[in-house]
Amino acid sequence: MTFIVKFERPRRERTAGLLRLSPRADADQRDSQMTSSIPAQHQDATPGRESEMTPAPDYMPRYPSSGRLDGKVALITGGDSGIGRASAVLFAREKAKVAILYLEEDEDAKETKNAIEAEGAECLLIRGDVRDKAFCTDAVKRTVEAFGGLDVLVNNAAHQMEENDLQNLSQAELAKHFETNVYGYVYMMQAALDHLPDGAAIVNVTSVNSYKGNDSLIAYSSTKGAITALTRSMASNLLDRKIRVNGVAPGPVWTPFIPMSMPAEKVEGFGEQAPMKRAGQPNEIAPSVLFLACQDSSYMTGQVLHPNGGYIVGA
Repeated sequence: MTFIVKFERPRRERTAGLLRLSPRADADQRDSQMTSSIPAQHQDATPGRESEMTPAPDYMPRYPSSGRLDGKVALITGGDSGIGRASAVLFAREKAKVAILYLEEDEDAKETKNAIEAEGAECLLIRGDVRDKAFCTDAVKRTVEAFGGLDVLVNNAAHQMEENDLQNLSQAELAKHFETNVYGYVYMMQAALDHLPDGAAIVNVTSVNSYKGNDSLIAYSSTKGAITALTRSMASNLLDRKIRVNGVAPGPVWTPFIPMSMPAEKVEGFGEQAPMKRAGQPNEIAPSVLFLACQDSSYMTGQVLHPNGGYIVGA
């Protein structure tokens, strides 16, 4: 008796200019990325380019849509790359219209827009700096005008630079951290609250460093601690409006921040210090953002989720 075994190459699909592997090949690719060590690399441009990272971060959603954001409008700051991109594409798969705010990385932003549109969703790109309150107000206005409303705000845009000597932390660098990471979150919430309906959701991206600290990210960790406190304060403040405010505290995650803010030798093997011995991928964080943005978390406010590779931190 003769047995014939047929081996097939992973099927590739092209949708709106994006080359996709079949689900099985996607899984194989993810497994490879999760177990492979990150090589040394550095970027000089701020805040970093996802298109120049090796390996490319994994941002595509892992599961089919269940329509959890059907009919909703979401605005995501820093949505061009990293956790913001992964969240934006996942929101699109869950049937949301998505507006993305980004600083200046046009190539990354266009790639994200292509991925969103490949999911059959609408996308609005808005270029600017969240440190500018007038820009934040205008960005929310443009989103509402384009999509007819706003239901979900994700504050994700951030600034990060290493400095392990407090004496060398300049006033300008300290200000940039707080103006981007804290003021920007406040400005966006102020603008959004004029349009968010009762029952809306705000998700603030904080960091594992908010809880455990980081000796070389002094300014960044301090701002993330402020974001955690801001999240809890606003959750209490908005109870009467039934607007839920929650946070996600990820880390370490393979995003453009890493090769941009760290020397090449420190990027090599990034994330291997975590209990799970690897860096997280953006699409491993996005489901936490989605959960807090949709009605699956309708009984949660003032809470923080911790997809951080196994660090045990206080809630």
